[in-house]
Amino acid sequence: MFDNMRVYAFVGPSGTGKSYRAQLVAGENNIKYIIDDGLLIDDNEVVAGTSAKKAPTKIETIKHALFNNEAEKKVIWDAFERLKPEAVLILGTSDGMVEKIVENLQLPKISKTIYINEVATEEEMQKARRMRVHEGKHVIPVPTFEIKKDFSGFLLDPLQIFKSKGSGNDPYIAEKSIIRPTFSYIGNFTISDTVFRQIIRVLLKRDKEHNIAKLSRIRIDKYGEGIYIYMEAVVMYGCSIPDTINKFQAKVKKEVEKLTSMNVQKVEVYVRAVRVDGTDIELTD
Repeated sequence: MFDNMRVYAFVGPSGTGKSYRAQLVAGENNIKYIIDDGLLIDDNEVVAGTSAKKAPTKIETIKHALFNNEAEKKVIWDAFERLKPEAVLILGTSDGMVEKIVENLQLPKISKTIYINEVATEEEMQKARRMRVHEGKHVIPVPTFEIKKDFSGFLLDPLQIFKSKGSGNDPYIAEKSIIRPTFSYIGNFTISDTVFRQIIRVLLKRDKEHNIAKLSRIRIDKYGEGIYIYMEAVVMYGCSIPDTINKFQAKVKKEVEKLTSMNVQKVEVYVRAVRVDGTDIELTD
C-alpha cells in the first residue's frame, strides 16, 4: 500500500527509554515520523491515533499498540495518504512486535532496526526501568498539551531534551511528556469536587466586571474524557447576559484546565435570577 516508504524499527524492552530517545534516533536517520504506542507523531506533534497508554488494562494497551482494530488502522492509513511520509520509525519491545505492526498496517519490510543498547548505556536503561517500575511513569515523545486530552486525571510532567535533526544540523530543545497510564498499579490521581468549586468561586471573586452577583449552585460531573461543570447564577440587572455568561464560561474552562491538568469538556451556566437593587428576582422559564 505504501511501497515507497522507508520503514525503520527502534527496539528495546519495556521501560528502557525508547520513547525518550525516539526523536534522537529519528533525527540521526533523517526520519520525520514516529509510530509509538498507537500514535503517529510528526516531529513534536501527534497527527493521528490515540495513545495505547490510555487503555484500561495492559492487554488492551498491547492490542491498541499493534493496531489490531480496523478503525485504528484506517486512522493511520488516512494520515499516511494525507502526509505521504518518506520514512517512519516504529517503536516496539521486540522484533516480533514491530514486525506485527508493519504487517497490520501493510507497510514495506523493515529496512533497518536500531536496538536500545546501541544508543543507551546499561546504567541509563536501568534508571529508566526504575522510573517505570517504582513510579509508574512512562514517557511519550510529544509535548504535554498534545496528549492532555487523552490523559485527563493523570499526572503529566513536561520533559525537555536536546534533539538533532540529523548530521550537520544544530540541536534544539524538544519537549516530551511523562505520564502515568490508566493501568498503573501505583494508584489513582484524583481531585476533589471541592477543589473545582473553590477555583470557580475565586474566579468569580476576582471578576472585575462584577456582572455575576453570585453562584447559587456548582455541580461537577465526569463527562466523557473529562469533567462537566454546571452552575446556576444570579446576574446583575443591566448587563448583557449572553456576553457575561460566555466570558465566564471561557474563563472557568481555561483556569480549571490550567490549574488541575483536567480536561473540561463542558461548562454550562443557567441564569436563575437577576439582582435589582439588592433583590434577586427569579426568572421564569
